[in-house]
Amino acid sequence: MRAEPVVGVQPSVIRWARVSMGMSVEDVAHKLKRTTEEVMAWESEDGIAPTYSQLENLAYKVFKRPLAVFFLPAPPHEAQPVREFRSLPDADLQSLQADTYIQVRKAHAYQITLKELFEGRNPSGRHISQEIPLDLRESVEVQASEVRKALGITLNDQLDWKSDDLALKRWREALETLGVFVFKAPFKQKDISGFCLLDADFPLIYLNNSATKTRQIFSLLHELAHLLLNINGISKFESSYINRLPATERRIEQFCNKIAAEILIPSDDFAQQIAGFPSNAETVQDHLFANLGSRYGVSREAVLRRLLDMARVSQSFYEQKAKLWSSQKKAAPGGDWYASQNTYLSDRLAREVIGRHYRNQISVEQASEFLGIKAKNFASLEQRILQGAAA
Repeated sequence: MRAEPVVGVQPSVIRWARVSMGMSVEDVAHKLKRTTEEVMAWESEDGIAPTYSQLENLAYKVFKRPLAVFFLPAPPHEAQPVREFRSLPDADLQSLQADTYIQVRKAHAYQITLKELFEGRNPSGRHISQEIPLDLRESVEVQASEVRKALGITLNDQLDWKSDDLALKRWREALETLGVFVFKAPFKQKDISGFCLLDADFPLIYLNNSATKTRQIFSLLHELAHLLLNINGISKFESSYINRLPATERRIEQFCNKIAAEILIPSDDFAQQIAGFPSNAETVQDHLFANLGSRYGVSREAVLRRLLDMARVSQSFYEQKAKLWSSQKKAAPGGDWYASQNTYLSDRLAREVIGRHYRNQISVEQASEFLGIKAKNFASLEQRILQGAAA
């Protein structure tokens, strides 16, 4: 018996779901192994609606949306990354992959979860995004020092950390103490390093967990600078995209890079460490860059960026080395699923959910929904959260 088209599905909603994922008609057709004409017909007012089986595949496999969305009378309002982020050139924004759209959508969902969980009030007694507004016209060194002071991390604290894992954990904890919630995910679009979303009460930073820990640390502070400038930001690993930005946006991205670098590698200490370097640092051996990176818990590229800012290396040398070092990075080995989920979640969100469940204020099902997992996985993830095992 031939399956019948579903009654009540609006073509405009199917079109909205596709566009909201940054997908073309051809992309959808390829994923479903259907013709482009068939997909176009589903979006046409005069076309034939998909069957129930086809609609399920569209909802769950392609658009990652609840099935009920497709029975709405009109597309729902939802901010789109292309409108939210101006820290990427237009061509880069247009080329964002479906997975990146999903991560941004998840980040918005987490903000809604945080508002519900904490009843609209950030649990932190201090809000760094309100305490220290950055200004492009003021000294990078002075402002970076103020941010570090607010975070409560001294240079000696930083130098005492014995691993990149611990360093990331401490920087992340410092931000969450001051009201910024930090989440992570393994982005399928590997060139995206992270993004941030503004909110008066629940500002949020989202990091690409596929990156090295040192790169995540730099991205964390780069996105913090975006928040302190009161700007949504999305960033890429390779920095050449900055040169393609309009003048104002280019200045903002360069400023955020400088703030992050100055926080992580304070100028005064760095000057002492490179006192023996030749004026042309391009002759310095790679292991010395690595030694400095280990000192501050940053990548070799971050050290080289500081030398570029000081005109001690050329732009072409920096780009050549950055590309080479990036190609040498090894993929992180896979871990267990529960450890990964713990890593991805904001620590403050996770601990609050577990605490409320222990106080019998929320059920297992409610707690699982807050954490974005299935109820059957709650007990094992709960143990991981209580152990505080991951950065």
